[in-house]
Amino acid sequence: MVNTEKFIAKAIEEIKEKSNGKKVVMALSGGVDSSVCAELAKRAIDDNLKPIYVDTGLMRKGETERIKELFSDLELDVIDAGEEFFEALKGVVDPEEKRKVIGEKFIRIFEREAKKTGAEYLLQGTIYPDIIESEGGIKSHHNVGGLPYDIKFEGLIEPLIDLYKDEVRDVAGALEMPVEIQHRMPFPGPGLAVRCLGEVTPDKIAVIREANAIAEEELVEKFQPWQCFAALIGLGTGVKGDVRLHGWIIAVRAVYSRDAMTAEPVEIPWETMHKIASRITSEIPEVARVVYDITPKPPATIEYE
Repeated sequence: MVNTEKFIAKAIEEIKEKSNGKKVVMALSGGVDSSVCAELAKRAIDDNLKPIYVDTGLMRKGETERIKELFSDLELDVIDAGEEFFEALKGVVDPEEKRKVIGEKFIRIFEREAKKTGAEYLLQGTIYPDIIESEGGIKSHHNVGGLPYDIKFEGLIEPLIDLYKDEVRDVAGALEMPVEIQHRMPFPGPGLAVRCLGEVTPDKIAVIREANAIAEEELVEKFQPWQCFAALIGLGTGVKGDVRLHGWIIAVRAVYSRDAMTAEPVEIPWETMHKIASRITSEIPEVARVVYDITPKPPATIEYE
């Protein structure tokens, strides 16, 4: 386990040294990784820090509003970039290409915003599993393998790059950050795009957003999973009333994990599974059926793409 006091002191010094007195923009998603980075950077460089939250249009239900509330004490710039991301993702179906398209779009937005303030460095919450999975060919994380080669920053600052997720949570505790942030459920940088098999469209994302909200409502408090969510995995046939429906298939996934390197599915009682399926199919007209994914990691990854 990480010695949190030593790590915090070292990270603050590292941010000061690497930023070299220059302005820094940081990618603040609201997850524990980027939130810890924001707190460390605030202590290290204060006025030279410019945190930016990008609403990609691929966020969970109510996510942007909650982030604004949680970080109301920071001068947080909120960028509405949904149209840009959907336009960039048109016709893209390959999972790796999706991640690279999203990674590049993020960088271009940060470069654009940095130019307005004269910032020369980008701070982001990359952690060790991101590196392992990207370099190992498992998947390109948008902030690692998904980054373009021609980045117009003097450099990247990644103070958490040697830590696992559980260690980041320990550091958040040592920094006395709010419990909600310390234990916030992981949410992928590419957002709901990696829970959408095939081309990403606003209509499909709207379906996933509602299904995901239902899954979280029914599972988080009762089972306290490491992660739970809903994904749109294809089209299937169903019947609603007396009408045949060719609608979406939603997969629900809930896992326990410690560091995201391995994961085990949550054993959900039949009554709860039935309620989730009933709610999703009745509350979202476009959904024909619901399935539950019981595959551990490995062989599966936690997310679908």
